[in-house]
Amino acid sequence: MIKSMTAYAGTEKQFPFGRLVVEIRSVNHRYLDLHPHLPEDFRALEPAIRERLTASLQRGKIDINLRFHPQGASVAGGLKLNKDLARALLDIHGQLEYLSGHKQSPGLLTLMRWPDLVVEETGDMQPAYDAALEMLDSTLVELIAAREREGEKMAAMISERLEGIDSWVQNVSDWLPEIREKLRQRLTEKVAAFAEQSLDPGRLEQEIAILAQKMDVDEELDRLRAHVSEARHILQRDEAVGRRLDFLMQEFNRESNTLGSKSVDEKTSRASVELKVLIEQMREQIQNVE
Repeated sequence: MIKSMTAYAGTEKQFPFGRLVVEIRSVNHRYLDLHPHLPEDFRALEPAIRERLTASLQRGKIDINLRFHPQGASVAGGLKLNKDLARALLDIHGQLEYLSGHKQSPGLLTLMRWPDLVVEETGDMQPAYDAALEMLDSTLVELIAAREREGEKMAAMISERLEGIDSWVQNVSDWLPEIREKLRQRLTEKVAAFAEQSLDPGRLEQEIAILAQKMDVDEELDRLRAHVSEARHILQRDEAVGRRLDFLMQEFNRESNTLGSKSVDEKTSRASVELKVLIEQMREQIQNVE
């Protein structure tokens, strides 16, 4: 079953320590490209988050957003004075007074702005960490399910185009006897014209070779059939197949282009155009396949 790289999933829950929101957005990308966006207090979770997503996803640009709204003092903790630093600053203030000969009270507001003089004590974050990872796991399951649902729609669309390619290939095969007969008639007329004009036999052989080459599209039709069969097989594989399908689209294009270049009939020219349209429609969808 193929999966789309475009999907979204989100989870929001209220806990005694606060409210957590986890969102995962996925869009197409050549490789797996992870972008965790975490609050500062949750930076410690980034390795675990990356490990979980890497184990479950293979391709796509993934944005992971975690938002935390604390409640009360259960997690937020409080403020604490760094007493050792405060004593050192006051001691330096006293030394400056002695050296300058001027008495002046220390400005408390100025001292409070000193880096790390007042520090924030963080409460126990482990319950929030555990809850965040549990929510991430459930959100990831939802994301994968959304990618699978979208993948089913894409697979149906691709299968429909494969049916169209199969139909056009069969049409060309059915038309070939009539087309070849018309070419033989044209060839016979040219041979007669060359004979009347007493043209160089080498030129005559060259014209015959060119027409014969244009008549031979059996190999292209066989390859298109083989590509259709391979694409159907790939759609059933339970793995990331986007790159494989993308490569196969190049092969489809190559054969349809060759078929068009060899066309000597209005119907085969139209068939080549229709094949290119179907292939391009598949290629656009496959850009989003994991």
